[in-house]
Formats: sequence, structure tokens, C-alpha cells
Amino acid sequence: MSEQRRKQIEQACEALSDASRRFAELATDDLLASVRTCRTALDSGGKLVLFGNGGSASQAQHLAAEFVTRLRHDRPAMAAMALTADAAVMTSIANDLGYERLFARQIESVGRAGDVAIAFSTSGHSPNVLAGLAKARSLGMATVSFLGDRGEMPAKVLDRSDHAICVPATDSATIQELHLLAGHLLCELLEPQRP
Repeated sequence: MSEQRRKQIEQACEALSDASRRFAELATDDLLASVRTCRTALDSGGKLVLFGNGGSASQAQHLAAEFVTRLRHDRPAMAAMALTADAAVMTSIANDLGYERLFARQIESVGRAGDVAIAFSTSGHSPNVLAGLAKARSLGMATVSFLGDRGEMPAKVLDRSDHAICVPATDSATIQELHLLAGHLLCELLEPQRP
């Protein structure tokens, strides 16, 4: 049993390593374009608005905290917020307006032209994520989406994303692990470089 578990761990690490290499080959240009879009927004007084469901909601919150606080070193705060951090707002929207409007309603409230909506979705099918991206676009916000395999993504999510950072994998855990890497890279590349 122990040898079987050891092999399982090794295979999981190899699969993640392979996916990381493919991600670097396929997504670097989209990630760099996203950095430029976010930099323009932040330099112009805009903010980053992050959202997603389940594990992706946790990643939105985690990365919003990195933007506001710091990743590598002390620096001024970057304007960022996660739409998944307020349970009262989330449950009132879900109860009164419907779960599919969860992110669109909040973006309507806090989003402005020049801001950037950053969506996280492993499948690209979530109606509330799609509605959030559509609302952001209607307000003149730029849109960045962290997604799974581009070939598996519905046209709706790609069409609503100015930049789609796609992970070449279909396993949700692998996609989320690489979303975290990409999010950390986004934050690191936005931080002022130390001399």
C-alpha cells in the first residue's frame, strides 16, 4: 500500500509539472497582456474586482489579499476586492435576485469604467461568472479570466474575456493550482521592482 501511495504522489507531482511547462508555453503572452491591463487600471485610479465560485472564490479572496497587502515586499496597497468576501451581500443577492446575479449585481454596485474584472472558473460554464463578465463589459471594465483548457471553454466565456489565461488541463485541482501560480505572478509583476 505504501508503495502505491508513493507512486500516486509522484504521478500527481509529474502531472502538475507537465501542466506547468505547457502553461508557460501557452499562457505567458495572455498573462503579460493582463499585467499591462491591470497596470493601466491601477495607474489610472481603477481597481481590480475578483470573483469565482467554490475553490475559485477562495482564490479570488486570496489574491485580493495579496494585491491589497503585499506579495514579495512592502509597497503601497493596490486597489483590489473580492466579491466573495461578504456573506450578507452574497446571501441577500442569491435569495432575493437569484444566484446567477451574484456577481453582476455587485459589479453594478462597485464597478466603474477603467476597472478590471478578474474571473476565476475551471469550467467556464457558471452562469453567475458569465453574467459578472457581461455586466463588467457593459460598464466599460476590462475583463481577465483565469480558465481551464482553452479547447474545453465555451465561446461565451472567451467572448466576454479581454484576456483569457487558460490552463492546459482538465482536472479541476490542477487548474486551480496553476490559477494560484498565475495569480501570484500577476501580483508579482504588478509590484514595483526593488532596485
